[in-house]
Amino acid sequence: METKKFDVTGMTCSACVAHVEKSVRKLNGVEDVTVNLLTNSMSVNYDQNSLSALNIIESVQDAGYDAYLKAETPSDNDLKVNHAENEQLAMKKRVVLSFIFLIPLLYISMGNMLHFPLPAFLAGEKSALSFALTQLLLTVPVYIINRKFFSNGFRSLWKLAPTMDTLVAIGSSAALLYGIFAVFRIFNASLNNDSGIIHHYLHDLFFESGATILTLITLGKYFEARSKRQTSDALTKLINSAPQTASVIRDKKEIEIPVEEVVAGDLISIRPGEKIPVDGIVESGFSSVDESALTGESIPVFKQTGDKVISASINKNGFLTFRATKVGNDTTLSQIIHLLEEASASKAPISKLADRISGVFVPVVIVIAVLATFFWLISGYSAEFALSIGISVLIISCPCALGLATPVAIMVGTGKGAEHGILFKSAEALETGDKINTIVFDKTGTITEGKPEVTDIESIHYMDEKELLRICASLEKYSEHPISAAITRKAEDEKLDLYPVTEFTSIPGKGISGIINGEFYKVGNKAFISESIDIEEVEDFLFQLLQQGKTALFVADDENVLGIIGVADVLKPTSREAVEMLKSMNMYTVLLTGDNQRTAFAIQDKIGFDSVIAEVMPQDKDKIIQNLQAEGKKVAMVGDGINDAPALARSDLGFAIGSGTDVAIEAADVVLIKNDLVDVVTGIRLSKSVIRNIKENLFWAFFYNILGIPLAAGVFYLSLGWKLSPMFAAAAMSLSSITVVTNALRLKNFKPTKSKK
Repeated sequence: METKKFDVTGMTCSACVAHVEKSVRKLNGVEDVTVNLLTNSMSVNYDQNSLSALNIIESVQDAGYDAYLKAETPSDNDLKVNHAENEQLAMKKRVVLSFIFLIPLLYISMGNMLHFPLPAFLAGEKSALSFALTQLLLTVPVYIINRKFFSNGFRSLWKLAPTMDTLVAIGSSAALLYGIFAVFRIFNASLNNDSGIIHHYLHDLFFESGATILTLITLGKYFEARSKRQTSDALTKLINSAPQTASVIRDKKEIEIPVEEVVAGDLISIRPGEKIPVDGIVESGFSSVDESALTGESIPVFKQTGDKVISASINKNGFLTFRATKVGNDTTLSQIIHLLEEASASKAPISKLADRISGVFVPVVIVIAVLATFFWLISGYSAEFALSIGISVLIISCPCALGLATPVAIMVGTGKGAEHGILFKSAEALETGDKINTIVFDKTGTITEGKPEVTDIESIHYMDEKELLRICASLEKYSEHPISAAITRKAEDEKLDLYPVTEFTSIPGKGISGIINGEFYKVGNKAFISESIDIEEVEDFLFQLLQQGKTALFVADDENVLGIIGVADVLKPTSREAVEMLKSMNMYTVLLTGDNQRTAFAIQDKIGFDSVIAEVMPQDKDKIIQNLQAEGKKVAMVGDGINDAPALARSDLGFAIGSGTDVAIEAADVVLIKNDLVDVVTGIRLSKSVIRNIKENLFWAFFYNILGIPLAAGVFYLSLGWKLSPMFAAAAMSLSSITVVTNALRLKNFKPTKSKK
């Protein structure tokens, strides 16, 4: 058995997914098929001896869609056609062209009602024919531009599986056909000088109804197409973060080759500032390596002989040579790319409530319209009367309100979110937010500021705290380590003048030393200082710092420890408050970190997380999300680094911190521009409000249908003389749309959650 992945184009709803799956599944040799609407992708497990990828593509094409074999390796994505981008551009073109014709059509058709001036050749009953023909000429291009609704809609109807496109196709077709019928009636009445007929049909055209439906729903689909590009954009940015070449030492000569040509066992040299191209083990040299792009940890890691280095990390200040151990698709970066792509494709498409309802609603409406038409025909009424009844049923059931129910609420909701710095990328993100019950937080850069700061200064012996900081900063200003930057920043904040230093020495991985005012001082970790000085008198303070998850920096002279400076990645001001708010909403909160257990539990005590998962490797975050989902939880992930991207994509809802990496932002469903975790609370509250509003809108969309369809069908005509003309049917349809839009606009009153700090 073999598994192949395909890009599928042309799908618009859950029914389309079902068509594609059914068409492929019936092929002999297909074991399993999964189609994803969000990413327009398909994964097929099949017997390669029974059929080929071409057979699968042909079966998709037979279903009325198109398919392309997906690139085999991440790097091949640069060469393939970006179908999602093409789809968005095509939809944008359709929207623009539709509005070009719709705007003058609306002006002409509604000009009299709004007392707008019209040209003489369009005004009055004498110009009725030119008035009607002008509208027809403006309407036909809109139908041609959006012909895909009709091909998809009627195809799915033919297969007895109607979709939203079917509703659009039937409703707009009814409006167009009736409008053409009205034009012929006006033409015939003009020949016979029948002003009564002219007057009747002059305001009974409905061309603008069909054109408006097509244009507005196309606009909604354009926004959907735009959101579908996010996954491919994320993958492209992640791929581009990897170096393209490597300096390899072969036959005692250093040569530069494409990274794809590096093989396991190659000896590679890395200079300061260069990116590490593949995974490996250091053979010579020492340096600090910035792994934040993959691990999210802001403090560079000291590397020396025997240590592992990972692809896409940055060599900061030393010269290294290392032996390649993992190349190509086996590198850490490639594995994260694979996880991101797999997680994005595995998201189940969200079945639109309107699509599910349409599966029952459309056949019922068609049957009612046909039965009503035949009933009045066999009852002896004229064909015009019977046709008017049938078209009235179709027009009042036209899905304008149904089509607006979701996109208008989504548009207002996403706009309200953006107003407060919360960017929802899709309707799916808003819908999923309503179901979340578990929130997982990355630590560095998410609940913390992402850079070390001085938190404690403890001086002993003869030196006060400011002098201790001054001595330490004077030495640290010569170092490039992030902790050194934290020390010098603190000295600047305290407005301390630094001393000149002579005989400065740096011992990688341990500390630094130098002469200040004729006295020898050294700064470093416990191992460095304890080599020559007894540190027993500061053990208690050291223990306190370690219990709080802080890094301890010792300052000493020739004989004594002069003090300890504590450095930590400080918590964001609103982290605790945000977690408390989420817990009050019955959300289960989890801290996910690569730190040791002691540091992780110290943060849990400060913030109040329900649980902590510590010492997590970058590639394991995705598995943890899967484990939580396997327990039946609906999981949201909040993160900011490249290493968080697979987990953000795998989670039911991914929140990316706005100051995070581009890849994390692209992989997430929601972006928090203000970097404030309280916005996670606001986002979930907004999501719940929007979904509640959508359900209300769907109720109102069908309320008018339930009342209007019997009236349009003539149920009350014989007993009460009530008959709903196509004109009033269109008015009722418009009223339902107005109600839906007005209800959606109530979301503008939504107030964001405010921090008390």
